Amino acid sequence: MRVSELVSASGVPLATVKYYLREGVLMPGESTSATQSKYGDQHVERLALIKALAGAGLPLDRIKAVLGLIEHPDSSLFETLGRAIAELPPYLEPSDAVEYPRARVVIEKLGQIYDPRFVAVAQLERALGAAEDVGIPMTDERLEVYGRHVRGIAEYDLSQMPSSVEAAVEYAVLGTAIYEPIITAMRRLAHQDVSFAGAATDERLDQ
Repeated sequence: MRVSELVSASGVPLATVKYYLREGVLMPGESTSATQSKYGDQHVERLALIKALAGAGLPLDRIKAVLGLIEHPDSSLFETLGRAIAELPPYLEPSDAVEYPRARVVIEKLGQIYDPRFVAVAQLERALGAAEDVGIPMTDERLEVYGRHVRGIAEYDLSQMPSSVEAAVEYAVLGTAIYEPIITAMRRLAHQDVSFAGAATDERLDQ
């Protein structure tokens, strides 16, 4: 397809497509003349991936890093996923020399791996600290409930993960970037629904 058809198929403006080509996040098309190139389905798929990552709040340099890991993953899926997830917001820099005491307690109570190099550990530490600061710390009861249900989500997600490392990294990064806002919205809607049902019950009891 010509670049005009690529624009139509992807929904990405021509100026943006050209920008992505210049920046190297979109691979070049097959040259057909001095001024024209031919593009294929892989370009449409790459633009969809870039749009999804940009829509999740990733700046271009982070998008480049994620695409690089998808195209050239490490031999270890665990290490590659850790590096890829580190490119997603919120951005914190983990360190081998730093301990995260709140996060460590929570992770060990859940029976999970504590590895301070994994950026989500630093993110959890900050979130737990914020909860304490406003007077609603993570209790054992809340941890048990949250942990059980989050574990179920994680087990389902991983059961759907493709077998190849490249596809698995793309699936995990996109799943995290795209589905976390969905999970948050569903939790808020559940709060609304449960509170409405509770209010309706109280109203019936008062009659």
